Amino acid sequence: MRLYLYLKNPKNHKNPKHPIKNMIETSQDILNLAKTAGVIGLSIVLGLLLYYLAMSVRQIFKIVQETRARINKLDELMKMLKEKIEHSTSYLFLISEGVKKVIEIAKDYGEKRKNKEDKE
Repeated sequence: MRLYLYLKNPKNHKNPKHPIKNMIETSQDILNLAKTAGVIGLSIVLGLLLYYLAMSVRQIFKIVQETRARINKLDELMKMLKEKIEHSTSYLFLISEGVKKVIEIAKDYGEKRKNKEDKE
């Protein structure tokens, strides 16, 4: 209140000390300034710590997302391979039967040719 009265009308005030010049008069004032500087410094350090913590959590979140995407792609690849193997095993029997028929036909053709050569 004194400061307000002094700044409003400095001539009528009983104690015309300049408030800024006489801010540090006692050791208590120095202690208060040190406390203020400490609180400001601590606030800055905690703010930076919180910022770096948030950035670290953000990077971890991105890594988890990328890992999930890769695992999903790997899962899709495994499913696709499983389906292809299942479908190919059903055709494997047909392919083996076809190969047997081709071998029989080739064998018959070879025997016919051999018989034809023997007759001549």
